[in-house]
Amino acid sequence: MSRQVFINLPIKHMARSQAFFKSLGFAFNPQFTNEQGACMVISENHNYVMLLVEPFFQGFTKKKIADATQTTEVLIAISCDSRAEVDEMVKKALAAGGTAPNATQDHGFMYSHGFTDLDGHVWEVLWMDPNAAPPQA
Repeated sequence: MSRQVFINLPIKHMARSQAFFKSLGFAFNPQFTNEQGACMVISENHNYVMLLVEPFFQGFTKKKIADATQTTEVLIAISCDSRAEVDEMVKKALAAGGTAPNATQDHGFMYSHGFTDLDGHVWEVLWMDPNAAPPQA
């Protein structure tokens, strides 16, 4: 069975959030996108992020929605095909109004940087060569 992953994130402004992620090169599936939610395609391998305006998001939980600008509810990690792609995605995110919560990290086999989106969600962007990773004891 092939599983799909849908990460649901609360957002404040649909048009603003879509514009931010489109500037990073992400597309949206129009079949599952409207004014309350947008299905952002992370990869054709069944990985998606659902951007849900807060009132709609609240309908799926009885818990209080975390304010991602004040607390960390999740760290989203997304892989890239190269170090250059990591740098380019972060550069685009910063140009679109995001911020960089941490400095670039280079561990040889893994290279990472990241950005915080307009709603405060942290995205870790990384390239990794698993064959070059040090063996675990």
